[in-house]
Amino acid sequence: MNTKDVYKQKIEAELELVNANLEVLKAKAKIANSDIKINYLKEIESLEKNYAIVQSKIKKLGEAGEGTWEHLKKDLEHTWDLIKEYAKTPDDKNEKKKDIK
Repeated sequence: MNTKDVYKQKIEAELELVNANLEVLKAKAKIANSDIKINYLKEIESLEKNYAIVQSKIKKLGEAGEGTWEHLKKDLEHTWDLIKEYAKTPDDKNEKKKDIK
């Protein structure tokens, strides 16, 4: 397996976590009061938009040749930075909190 494939698989796995966390946000939005619900819906809309962009860029990355994938990787990473916080599991977030103490 080459570097491109390993990188692509890593992002795809993290994107699965983003999708799971997106579903959690949707569930929270369903039970939230109106003010908080509006915030959740804005967050969900932004996350869904960027999620779709990352998926599209992953597809392009998979189709790219060995000589051109590095350029696509930089472009993908820019968009990934917008949603990567949602790829964290609750355990990852708790570890971060422990580091702050």
